[in-house]
Formats: sequence, structure tokens, C-alpha cells
Amino acid sequence: PEVYVMLPLDTVAENGQLRDAHGLGQMLDKMAEASVDGFMVDVWWGLTEPKPREYNFAAYKDLVAMAKARGLKMQCVTSFHQCGGNVGDDCKVLLPPFVYNVDGIWYRDVEGDDTREYISLFADKVTVAGRTPLEMYGDWFEAFAQEFGSELGATIAEVMVGMGPAGELRYPSYRLDKWRFCGVGAFQAYDRHALASLRAAAVAAGHPEEWGVPPNASSTGGYNKYPHETEFFTRGFQTDHGKFFLDWYFSSLKNHGKAVLAAAKAAFGGKVGIAGKISGIHW
Repeated sequence: PEVYVMLPLDTVAENGQLRDAHGLGQMLDKMAEASVDGFMVDVWWGLTEPKPREYNFAAYKDLVAMAKARGLKMQCVTSFHQCGGNVGDDCKVLLPPFVYNVDGIWYRDVEGDDTREYISLFADKVTVAGRTPLEMYGDWFEAFAQEFGSELGATIAEVMVGMGPAGELRYPSYRLDKWRFCGVGAFQAYDRHALASLRAAAVAAGHPEEWGVPPNASSTGGYNKYPHETEFFTRGFQTDHGKFFLDWYFSSLKNHGKAVLAAAKAAFGGKVGIAGKISGIHW
């Protein structure tokens, strides 16, 4: 098996340049001396596309050159999420302003609170400033592939595709500003696009109107309830209505992952390995 070392999340600074090129070089020298195969680095959407279709990969090109000079390989994480708000986040990188400042495209919990950590998958096909989020991801993949074409499959050994909060294919169900271990978390199915999707799914399946509404707070409890303290996680999930809701909820997530990975595959054309991250919740 190959061994890769994760670089600090703030390797690239807010100005789009390497934060400490000299110190980073020393770190990479030590990796090479230790005979590791390479390193993993987050390629932040919020730093690399400050304006629509205007890309800046300069710092990452410098990083590729540094890796190549030492015989190291890279795993590049396409980080379409915000840095800050998850375990281990030691810096703040927001999404690009042209999406971050737009209302109505974010995950929302039953309490009506939005999180701007990652665009809601239910807004994947909603036009924002002339493009849908899926088109934005696809354009970014194309720009990355064009910028690093000769290094794909060589110095850049793998592209890890971000598909949700913390880069993982999941919902932001246990936000650290509202959740503590080991609560059940909360469904993120209450933004207007999610509600419209659920209603449409219920109608298409011929179910009663009330099936087009996600569980209410009295059923699911709060972020920090234990399963046995809630109606939904003791009985509701076993009902036909509960099973329908969960199937819609998780099918939507899987379809989002499929769409983003398809965009990556189309852009990279088999030149580099593609991976995705799923969440690991440690009890």
C-alpha cells in the first residue's frame, strides 16, 4: 500500500499563494527522506475561483513543482465546501462570493437554520448567476484538467472529489455549532428546493399529500436527543411513511454523488484516478 501525508488545511493562504513556501519545502524534504509516496492537499473552491470562471491555481502549480522535484505524488481534494466548522478545521475558507452571498440554495434544518458550508444538493439544478451548481463543478473540473493536464496520472496520482460537508458525501447533519456527541443530529430537508423535491416524489409515487412533508421537530427531536428519546428513531422510521422519506432522502444524496462524479469523470477522461469520500461517524 502507498502512504500519503495530509498537508495542513491552510497550506494555501487567503491571497491564493503558498502560506509558507520555505517551511513547506522543509516538510516535503522530510517526507521524501521518510520514503512516503506523497501527500494529500485540499484544493479550495473558495480560493481558486474568486469570480465566476476566473480560476487561480498558481499556488497549486507551485506545489506540483515542489512535489515533482522530490519524487512525491499528490492526492488533490476538490474542496467545494467551506473550511471552518468541522472537527480539526483550523482555518476559515468560505465558498466563492458569487454563491456564498446568494440566499435560498443552502441546506436547512427543521428549526429553519441554514448552513453555508456546502450548497444544498436539492439546488443542484437551480441557476445561480447563469450556471447551476453542477455546471459550476463541471467547469471547475475542466479548468483543473486543463491547468494540470500533463501532471494528471503522473505527479497528481488521484483526484478526491468533494461532494458535501468536509468533502464527504453526506448531509451537514451534525453541525458543531448545534450538535454534541452523541446526539442523533438533524435532517437537512427543509429548504424550499428539498420540500419541492419531496412533494414531487410523493405525488409521483401516488402517496397522500402529507407524505410530501418531512418529519416535524416533535417527531425527530433536536440535534442532541438520543434515538430512544424520539418518535421517529424509535417507531417512525419503520412505518411505510418513514421508509418512503428515508428512501427519498438517501436516494437524493446518492444521485448527487453520481452527478458530481460523472462531471469529474467527463473532465478528466480517465487520465487520473478518481475517488470520493463518504462520512465516518465514530461512536
